[in-house]
Amino acid sequence: MQYSGIKDKVAIVTGAAEGIGYAIVSLLLKAGAKVVMNDIDPQKVLETTAELSEKYPQRCSALAGDAGDVAHINALVDFTLERYGRIDFIVPNAGITLFGDFLEFTPASFQKVVQLNLQGAFFLAQRAAKEIIKQGGGGKMVLMSSQVGIRAYKNLTTYAMTKAALRMMAVNLAYELGVHQININVIAPGATLTARTQQEQPDYEGVWSRLNPNNRVGTPEDIAKTCLFLLSEDAAHINGQTITVDGGWTTAGKYPEDL
Repeated sequence: MQYSGIKDKVAIVTGAAEGIGYAIVSLLLKAGAKVVMNDIDPQKVLETTAELSEKYPQRCSALAGDAGDVAHINALVDFTLERYGRIDFIVPNAGITLFGDFLEFTPASFQKVVQLNLQGAFFLAQRAAKEIIKQGGGGKMVLMSSQVGIRAYKNLTTYAMTKAALRMMAVNLAYELGVHQININVIAPGATLTARTQQEQPDYEGVWSRLNPNNRVGTPEDIAKTCLFLLSEDAAHINGQTITVDGGWTTAGKYPEDL
């Protein structure tokens, strides 16, 4: 399906060099958008940008850096405005998962998770909103939560807190920014097969395809397709909502230890 309102719009996507972020960028470019990619890994994001630029000339740029750092967030927005003259969409996709026993979790680890998952999304949304209001015409934001922000998961208290907080952030921003025609929605991905999740758990696909009610693991494209819809004009009247893309796991899915 070809969604309306994507062509020639300008998007910022963080955590974009691989996995879900890369899939979102790919679909946005395919739909005719211009995209600034961000990732913490400078080599990887430059390689990815070069690859995509061959297919989509003049429509893909990159600025590497820490998406949780406010100074870098401002630099990323400035770079986008200099390169393309406006901002229409933001997808603060960058995030970090740190497993750890609640009773032993350290302040340093806590701050690391909160800085990227919450501070990064909050201040990118704040700066982008200011620019969108200034330029007029509205805009759209898609925040990236998680199934773990909906259902409990062992040793992920801090991560779960941040992902649940993003859902409430969208609710509040939809209320505050709706008058400026800025829509903020959330995707809560379930078990999704990426390079990172494969590193975190051996046989990730085998385990989660057995745990999910639909008997398969999610793909980055599953999430990206939902994101493209929420950024399109076809979703113009959807605001402050969370769409869970998890194959049904949050309804009654089991946990790995249940196997």
